Amino acid sequence: MSEVGTKNILIIDDDEVLRYSLARALGRFGFKLFEADSIDATKSIINQQPIDWVVLDLRLGAESGLVLAQWLLHEKPELKIVMITGYAAVSTAVEAIKIGVTNYLIKPVNVEEIIQAFVDQPESVDHPINAQPLSPKRLEWEHIQKVLLQHDGNISQAARALKMHRRTLQRKLQKKPVKE
Repeated sequence: MSEVGTKNILIIDDDEVLRYSLARALGRFGFKLFEADSIDATKSIINQQPIDWVVLDLRLGAESGLVLAQWLLHEKPELKIVMITGYAAVSTAVEAIKIGVTNYLIKPVNVEEIIQAFVDQPESVDHPINAQPLSPKRLEWEHIQKVLLQHDGNISQAARALKMHRRTLQRKLQKKPVKE
């Protein structure tokens, strides 16, 4: 991990506090850091700075981190991208890996986990998320996230597809994701 501190890292997250905290923590490891809160800000930095690694949030307000990851890897295929999210779902993890994201981490995540996600790359990534069986509550959460993604985040449409009341779906979405 001796060469790790020489990397330029771009942190892309619309949450200013999280972005600042990550930048501060990663700065202690000797990284040169850049920050962006949107797709436009990211494009500006990528075109002006030599970036090696990207920490990218799955949701950037109304924008999708998956769309941005695809653009980043098209522009600079050598980039390593670690996607972080508080709204993990198997469907988004699989999509991220298909696009070429290096790793997919579920918040809360610490700086050491992020660095390890860049450094430790398995030979092949067949299972982007733990291969342990999921609990029924986690399976429900994953299914809800998949249906919500299929309906572009429209809660009313997703609730109809799930055959549940919109308010029930909203309550389920306000809860934190079940870990197992």
